[in-house]
Amino acid sequence: MSPANTRQRYLALAVLLGPSLAGMFVFLMLPVASSFVLSFSSWDLIGEIQWIGLDNYWKALADPAVLGALRNTVTFIAGYMPATVGIALGLALLLNRRIRGRVVFRAIYFVPVVTSWVAVSLIWKWLLNPQYGLVNVALGWLGFKGPGWLFDPQWAMTGVILTSIWKDIGFVTVIYLAGLQDIPEHLYEAASLDGATPWQRFRHITLPMLMPTTFFVTTISLISSFQVFDQVWVMTQGGPAGATSVMVELIYKNAFSYYQMGYASAISWVLFALIFAVTIAQNLLQKRLDRSDG
Repeated sequence: MSPANTRQRYLALAVLLGPSLAGMFVFLMLPVASSFVLSFSSWDLIGEIQWIGLDNYWKALADPAVLGALRNTVTFIAGYMPATVGIALGLALLLNRRIRGRVVFRAIYFVPVVTSWVAVSLIWKWLLNPQYGLVNVALGWLGFKGPGWLFDPQWAMTGVILTSIWKDIGFVTVIYLAGLQDIPEHLYEAASLDGATPWQRFRHITLPMLMPTTFFVTTISLISSFQVFDQVWVMTQGGPAGATSVMVELIYKNAFSYYQMGYASAISWVLFALIFAVTIAQNLLQKRLDRSDG
């Protein structure tokens, strides 16, 4: 290729990729770098920036509000992830069967995924109202007294978890459906000829073949769970009494309610380090499991 053609090629690449790279730099890389710099400072958006070194990080690691938000975030993950993955796998197994109208059911389960988090949160906030919400009304018909849900510190996080499961379960179901359809049918046929029961086929064929899918689902679900914010902010704003205060919600409040931009930036980088460490550990665990299976 001649030098003139090479220059033309690079010029065409620059023209095509330039707008996207410029947008990524302005709206992603520059804010990330700015937040890192601000994490070593004290700034209230009005006065001058004062450099304070690692003080924000030491404060974040000892702040009861941060520790409480981290505890609530872990509680959310513990309630959200197993239920979402388990229910989605069950739905995928059902929707993968040759049943009438399965395409319609697949679309129905995916509708919440494409619905705005604000709309979903407002609907569930109404459904979980302790006085006239449909959830407590249904529990009353069954003879149970419904809890206070979002107004009760003991039940508020449960309401947020239920909302999140309902919203995200369709996305995970679709991913599992794709994984199920990649499993060769002849494996099931051979197992049936050998007399394997449905449970044995599920345990020794379906689950092992779905391990890469499960790893992908758990990874993205874990990362998104650490960053839970929308439903918390719309439904409870971290209340009652801090029962649903999570890490991103605490970052938002420190930045835009208390105007402590440096401290908010430090908390965000602490959260990033935590997510990064958990993701690396999960990858190492997956590789170890793959080696043991091999």
